[in-house]
Amino acid sequence: MSSFKRDNKEDDDGGIPLQNLEKTAVLQETRMFNETPVNARKCTHILTKILYLINQGEVLGTREATECFFAMTKLFQSKDVVMRRMVYLGIKELSSIADDVIIVTSSLTKDMTGKEDLYRAPAIRALCSITDTTMLQAVERYMKQCIVDRNPSVSSAALVSSLHLASTAGDVVKRWANEAQEALNSDNIMVQYHGLGLLYHIRKADRLAVTKLVNKLTRQNLRSPYATCFLIRIACKIMEDEAASGNTTEESPLFHFVECCLRNKSEMVVYEAAHAVVNLKRTNPRELSTAVSILQLFCGSSKATLRFAAVRTMNKVATLHPPAVNVCNLDLENLISDSNRSVATLAITTLLKTGAESSVERLMKQIATFVAEISDEFKLVVVQAIRALCTKFPRKHAVTMNFLSGMLREEGGLEYKTAIVDTIILIIEENPDAKESGLAHLCEFIEDCEHTSLGVRILHLLGKEGPYSKCPSRYIRFIYNRVILENATVRAAAVAAIAQFGAICPDLLPNVLVLLNRCQMDCDDEVRDRATYYHSILTRTNADLNKRFISDREIVSLPLLEKSLNDHLKGPLTERFDLAVVPKSQVVQPEVNEEVIMNKGTLSSHGSLRDQLIIHVHVFIFLAAPKIVRVNREEVNTEKLLAIPGIHQAGTLHKSCAPVQLTESETEYTVSCIKHCFAQHVVFQFDCVNTLSDQLLENVRVDLELPEGFVSRAVIPCAKLPYGEKESTYVIVQFPEDVPSSIATLGATLRFMVKDCDPTTGQPDSDEGYNDEYILEDIEITVADQIQKSKKQNFLAAWESADTEEWVEAEDTFELSSVSSLQEAVNTILKFLGLAPANLSENVPDGAHTHTLLCSGTFRGNVEVLVRSKLAVSDGVTMQLTVRSTDMEVAELITSAVG
Repeated sequence: MSSFKRDNKEDDDGGIPLQNLEKTAVLQETRMFNETPVNARKCTHILTKILYLINQGEVLGTREATECFFAMTKLFQSKDVVMRRMVYLGIKELSSIADDVIIVTSSLTKDMTGKEDLYRAPAIRALCSITDTTMLQAVERYMKQCIVDRNPSVSSAALVSSLHLASTAGDVVKRWANEAQEALNSDNIMVQYHGLGLLYHIRKADRLAVTKLVNKLTRQNLRSPYATCFLIRIACKIMEDEAASGNTTEESPLFHFVECCLRNKSEMVVYEAAHAVVNLKRTNPRELSTAVSILQLFCGSSKATLRFAAVRTMNKVATLHPPAVNVCNLDLENLISDSNRSVATLAITTLLKTGAESSVERLMKQIATFVAEISDEFKLVVVQAIRALCTKFPRKHAVTMNFLSGMLREEGGLEYKTAIVDTIILIIEENPDAKESGLAHLCEFIEDCEHTSLGVRILHLLGKEGPYSKCPSRYIRFIYNRVILENATVRAAAVAAIAQFGAICPDLLPNVLVLLNRCQMDCDDEVRDRATYYHSILTRTNADLNKRFISDREIVSLPLLEKSLNDHLKGPLTERFDLAVVPKSQVVQPEVNEEVIMNKGTLSSHGSLRDQLIIHVHVFIFLAAPKIVRVNREEVNTEKLLAIPGIHQAGTLHKSCAPVQLTESETEYTVSCIKHCFAQHVVFQFDCVNTLSDQLLENVRVDLELPEGFVSRAVIPCAKLPYGEKESTYVIVQFPEDVPSSIATLGATLRFMVKDCDPTTGQPDSDEGYNDEYILEDIEITVADQIQKSKKQNFLAAWESADTEEWVEAEDTFELSSVSSLQEAVNTILKFLGLAPANLSENVPDGAHTHTLLCSGTFRGNVEVLVRSKLAVSDGVTMQLTVRSTDMEVAELITSAVG
């Protein structure tokens, strides 16, 4: 009894029973697995320790894992149900570390096909974790049987395990489509859901098959609310794809299905349908109002999860369609006092987006009463709402700025503080009146900022904006304090910021040189090097040098810079490294993975299955969406381009354009084109896919019909194009010497040799084939293809400095008959010219009748371009376009292209 009392005392003290485990001691205990008879209770406890260590991040070596795994196999002789299921978990965890794990295949197969239902489902999951492609065919028959098994847990385990296997043995799993179809007809809601998931995964590469599947299921009444939610997501994915390819119809049967789901008896399905409707781009105001009215009803629900789901969705809708949510303002006001702080936060931030200017201060005071009680996740929502508010009501910048500065002084993580700083920077850039107070708040923040990345960013902003403020000298003290008090990274950023003041403010130059001279004695190499570098440039008092190397430096692609430096070091080193060979590139938006629609996050409530609301429907955990790395197109395509013979003669890659489809998506051959612009050449990359399983294409190439002035330099064909694989062929073309002639339309024809082949093996029936061709859509070379975006930190200063003899100016006035509003005109100009907007001039204030768009870029050949577009609304939109460039032909090209 005394031992039991001691354990209870330890529990009261908050101790964790497995907290102080040592790997070596636990592995020693596995010797007990070899004892006869097996002590099920003790062995189960040891298995628990092993699983705990692995899940806490303890790394087992291959030998340790193998010995533990083989000791674990001895436990199959016991019939204890609890221990057997722990063994299955242990096999799954060790299967990727230990050697020769296939030794338990027969034991798992026996359990999988046995009569004990408690063994079968976990045995299936364990077996699939150790099975590779070569072994799968031996258990394929058993897997098919399990998929259609009458026991729901066995069937679900087989379906989910099949999804696991699809990533490594997709061809084998595709043969299980009939069994998955049968599982889809199951009366069990989870089996039906998992069956739909597997069937979609098998057919997702075949767009026509997916469409047929969805059309068939939308006419049925699925028993499973989870399957219905997933079907809604697949239907929305198809509608978005149709909209992207321009194949939309006014009355879409899929959209009709989603609308019908708004009247489903399951609250989960109703919410998913409403969420889908408000997020579809094709939704019109009438359809949107129907979905919003459903969300409005949920706002008054007694279930916290329903209220949270509704208000969170309306919060997102309010960003894009504020008028649609205005009808819910009274319901949202009632939610401000909700006991759930997350619901209250979302309600207030939604009102900030939809409410009137007069209610801003009242709402901000209400937020301040409980903002300290909510998590960082919802504090981010508050910050995002304030960001939208600043754009909508710029005159309230003083209230919002004070509120944000107070939030900065509170405790919080890096993401939270970054969001606040981003918002303050946005206010500074958008509202000149808020610049001085915003910079002052940021100066106070960096005095106590514990995040290096944020400190560096704020110092960079102070260096860019501080020299143009009313009193630049006041910021130097805050910056130099960082040199004295911070780590090396922040000190280096502070040195760069101080140099900006010396380059732009001549009256501060003597003081800046003194500070830089002190920084040359720093203990860190990077800080000393920067101080010496900037001191050397500033002492020359050369305005051009200051502009080129300090105040107006262009940012290059860091991965490509590293690669260029490595290539230079591998060479003879007889010439200096030229930074101009590294492309200045723009960032590509991340593409959404097809499987993301299955796993947009989960949040469930407690209670019975019938009462559960899943805000984003329960999904397969193992299909977690990978974090998408944001990379630019130049970095993506550089490796491919370097494989082209003689491509080095074309010089530095200037810009890679977005892919353009040259065929319909349903045709037998699909071709997309990516244009890679160099200084004097353009490389056309044609990505081809053969969708015919009974054909093998060889010598695939694209012939272009070139206008006068263009010269074809090389055609690099694709040797083989098997079924379902994407391969590339290239055409290198030289631009005409006359710059205005570089805008052109090119005809294109896909040519290839066809060989009939076996659809299952892909091997050609004979060596003989026949030549064939396929007409592609015309390819356009536009102004935007030849201009790389390069955003100016201070456009007005760059515009004034361009008023010299080295720059030329072209100006013209146009009537924009195809647009009806200033915002539409701004969007059209930016898209047509491919320039980067500056000073947030891409946003037109509500109710404005005039607007000035400022944008900049670099034309191929490193020709800088600055554009000022003055817009006014009368009967239509009138535009006065002024172009400043270092090349007269480029300036005339831009003005003539707009005309």
